[in-house]
Amino acid sequence: MLATPALGQTIAITGGTVAIGDGSQPIEGGTVVIANGRIVAAGRGVAVPAGAQVVDATGKWIAAGMVSAPTDLSLVDSEGVRESSDVRARETPFNAAIDVSVAVNPNSIKIANERVLGVTRAIITPSAATSIFAGQGAVIDLAADAEAVTRPRAFQFVELGEDGGSNAGGTRPAAYAMLRDAFAQAQDYRRNPAGFDGRGKDALLKRADAEALLKVLDGTMPMVVHVERASDIRTVLSLPRDYPRLKLVLVGAAEGWMVAREIAAARVPVIASALADLPASFEQVAATESNVGRMRAAGVQVALASIGASGGDHVLRQFAGNLVAITKVPGHTGLDWGQAFAAITSGPAEAMGMGADFGSLRAGRRADVVLWDGDPLELSSQPVAVWIDGVAQPMRSRQTDLRDRYLTPTEGALPKAYEHH
Repeated sequence: MLATPALGQTIAITGGTVAIGDGSQPIEGGTVVIANGRIVAAGRGVAVPAGAQVVDATGKWIAAGMVSAPTDLSLVDSEGVRESSDVRARETPFNAAIDVSVAVNPNSIKIANERVLGVTRAIITPSAATSIFAGQGAVIDLAADAEAVTRPRAFQFVELGEDGGSNAGGTRPAAYAMLRDAFAQAQDYRRNPAGFDGRGKDALLKRADAEALLKVLDGTMPMVVHVERASDIRTVLSLPRDYPRLKLVLVGAAEGWMVAREIAAARVPVIASALADLPASFEQVAATESNVGRMRAAGVQVALASIGASGGDHVLRQFAGNLVAITKVPGHTGLDWGQAFAAITSGPAEAMGMGADFGSLRAGRRADVVLWDGDPLELSSQPVAVWIDGVAQPMRSRQTDLRDRYLTPTEGALPKAYEHH
């Protein structure tokens, strides 16, 4: 089930440098036309429809909005405050059945903060606590309205590797035993729902968990797996031998470059940490900044993860820019500009099987468009306008309010209250 976007008027953004987000290079002197919340056309020589609202983008860039993945946007109000977080359920008997879409808060302060900085859509995920199964993630938009969920229950998130082993009792073999037993129980539930013993407090798998895992086994729901080590990646890639309908997506994959040909041959997309170049854990000993570039060169479909974006999800563009820059460093492998920009726009959408719906300025996609005052991958550039589903968005956030409040402090009555917008 997909949310229906608000219908906006026909808009033509003209005369700018167009960054479509599909891997192609920027197009100077281009035009983007939006109608009914979708992209009609983008590029050079595009005609402006009669009656369209015309936005002059001369000297600016017209770009696809960034897509953040995986992220906790809308699920956390304050870092470090457990009561404000709906990311990790530490004491529940449920795991695969957890559905984060019911907790999405479109009024979260972080939503507006990221929207004004060019993030238009996000792939939000729970975190695993007492199981390798974290639950079902969702796709959301960052528009200033109450209808945030693009697709609920969009994928199942699974922890393997070090964290998965810890959650399963202490080892990787325990994690795979948990995975296979859960799949077997789900199949038992399919054969005999009435006889399935998932009600007791000691049951390893609840009925709702079994129902959720059947979608994974049938391939109607992608299984997004967090792994870093090369050997863990190989093990995950072998799972379709026993479960042939699995649709796998890898997240993290710090050592993915070591098994890039195998990932490419399996046609499994990867959402990788762009700047993970230190051995932060035993499973990341072979981490390198050239990881993404090497996987891409081997034919792997790679997007950039917002993991490690401590300054906010919008830091994705810095990750992408760095991968362009390192192509000039001897011995390093990065991405060209088109590949890097696609890795933070269409890449995450395609990994989720939703590339035909959003993530680029190709015709028919949702009109998530950002007008920049310069190259989006240059940190000096800033968005000047944002459209989500073809609807112009407010360019205000808590951060801009605080900036303006204290930019030119004046004497007055204290405390100074915010104006209501």
